[in-house]
Amino acid sequence: MKTGFRIVAALPGLMMLLLGVGWVTDPAGAAEGLGMPLLEGAGRSTQIGDFASFFLAGFVMVLMGVWTLRREWLLAPALLLGGAALMRTVAFAVHDAPFATGSIVAEVIMAGMLAAAAIVLPNTSEEHPRITEPT
Repeated sequence: MKTGFRIVAALPGLMMLLLGVGWVTDPAGAAEGLGMPLLEGAGRSTQIGDFASFFLAGFVMVLMGVWTLRREWLLAPALLLGGAALMRTVAFAVHDAPFATGSIVAEVIMAGMLAAAAIVLPNTSEEHPRITEPT
């Protein structure tokens, strides 16, 4: 069961790693892959910094989940990906953006894979964290 969980969780993590590395090594290609131009000036800094951080941090969280078998590490990137799909839908509904079907489907599938793996994983965290008084 643990091996299957690790594979299911690792696949979205691998995709996030590839996307994050792309933003660091070839930002113009990474931007084009997401259907946007590479911006100029401070916009470029924000675009590269935010996207690289989003994908690489997501990868690290998946890696931690696969390594430690702790479900909370998988729920965080699932929330990021699900949130991205939700905000794309809001952009369509409220801000006249085109409906990004392919991206939304990919984000929902990856978020679902991570959430499913987290659900299957036995909860290894303490049920009631202990809070101690400082000494």
